[in-house]
Amino acid sequence: MPKFKQHVLHVVQQIPAGKVASYGQVAAMADSPRAARQVGWILAGLTTNEALVPWWRVVNSKGHLSIRGGDMLAKFKQKELLENEGVEVDDEFNLDMQKYRWETAPRL
Repeated sequence: MPKFKQHVLHVVQQIPAGKVASYGQVAAMADSPRAARQVGWILAGLTTNEALVPWWRVVNSKGHLSIRGGDMLAKFKQKELLENEGVEVDDEFNLDMQKYRWETAPRL
């Protein structure tokens, strides 16, 4: 597994329930601040063995659930998983980043 992917998964695994991080925030914490898009690709391509990584806690910087490709089921699943953790997500798939942003930087 590439080192950057290891770092991304390590960071995402540390996001606590009830908190979210942006793709850019995860990239920066994984020592690649310009790799937000790559974070999205990594999370979109998780294997069955990596499925326990809480991918649903990563959203775009505006607090929008930004699963692409028309996969509305995945978007509704992300909304459901976040709401189960106490994160309020509106009907347009937005949440309050000021309220729910994870501020602690993990150690790599």
